[in-house]
Amino acid sequence: IGSTGYGLGGSSMALFGRVGGGIYTKAADVGADLVGKVERNIPEDDPRNPAVIADSVGDNVGDIAGMGSDLFGSYAESSRAALVVASISSFGIDHEFTPMLYPLLISSVGIIACLITTLFATDFFEIKAVDEIEPALKKQLIISTAVMTVGIALVSWLGLPYTFTIYNFGVQKTVYNWQLFLCVAVGLWAGLGSY
Repeated sequence: IGSTGYGLGGSSMALFGRVGGGIYTKAADVGADLVGKVERNIPEDDPRNPAVIADSVGDNVGDIAGMGSDLFGSYAESSRAALVVASISSFGIDHEFTPMLYPLLISSVGIIACLITTLFATDFFEIKAVDEIEPALKKQLIISTAVMTVGIALVSWLGLPYTFTIYNFGVQKTVYNWQLFLCVAVGLWAGLGSY
């Protein structure tokens, strides 16, 4: 029940962040238009109108905070689902703690991969012009995917036994550690390919 509540909490935060930001930005936008255009004859989105700043704040709350909450909700729900699947495998039955934490170990490797990629962003790819930003971001995405693939391979071979059993509604299925690595790596590289 606790893991379900954790995922539901992330989704609720996303909902309130998006809806709250949307209401705030719409109110500020209408106020900026009424006061700016009608009363003072100021063009739309002119920085001389204070309500334009409030409109931008609302956009940030709805888009950035709401999207961040959305990502957190998705992460929480998918990692909890993976932990539930691990608990009905031979790991949960035999009380093997390290393999049970495989989904969380992958997330931990992701943090390390982000830190390594940040070094490339700050020290190796100096951006001197605006048109260099997008290529640098694409390079960082490729580097983080490659680093993450190596990290997933290490976690899969060191943290999992070579074979284990998953119980699927009374049917036993033998799974190999390289199959789990392949699933995660294909998803990772498919995400890179979508860009």
